[in-house]
Amino acid sequence: MPLSDALKKAQETELDLVEIAPEAKPPVVKIIDFKKFQYLEEQKRKEARKHTKETDLKEVRFSPFIGEHDMEVGLKRTRKFIADGDLVKISIVFKGRQMAHTEFGPKLLDKIMQSLGEGTQIEKPPKFEGRRFVTIIRGTKKVKQENHETENQKSS
Repeated sequence: MPLSDALKKAQETELDLVEIAPEAKPPVVKIIDFKKFQYLEEQKRKEARKHTKETDLKEVRFSPFIGEHDMEVGLKRTRKFIADGDLVKISIVFKGRQMAHTEFGPKLLDKIMQSLGEGTQIEKPPKFEGRRFVTIIRGTKKVKQENHETENQKSS
């Protein structure tokens, strides 16, 4: 329908001519009350926002020469963050003379990743940032479902 005819029709019904899909060939327009259209679009945006989960970035720090118990505490916190669906930044912090032995950073990170198991994937590859050896990991969906199922079994 030509634009002039559509405008006449909209004016006769005392409604607005709203462009719905401008990229389409020809563009798609609708005769509707513009305020109602804005309201419906806002409702769609709110509904879409409800179903998205924002992931937080949590950081767990390790030392290159960490004790076994301290390592287990850090791993436990990391597993909890991953189960909650958060991104986890693993930092291995070198202090003072430890900078002379930076080769322990990648070794410790390998040990950490083995301890966490196959339920994680590396989001950002490991690299040195000043005195820190840093990587970012996230849990896979499979692990989240397994953790959720075990929690449900415990509560039953």
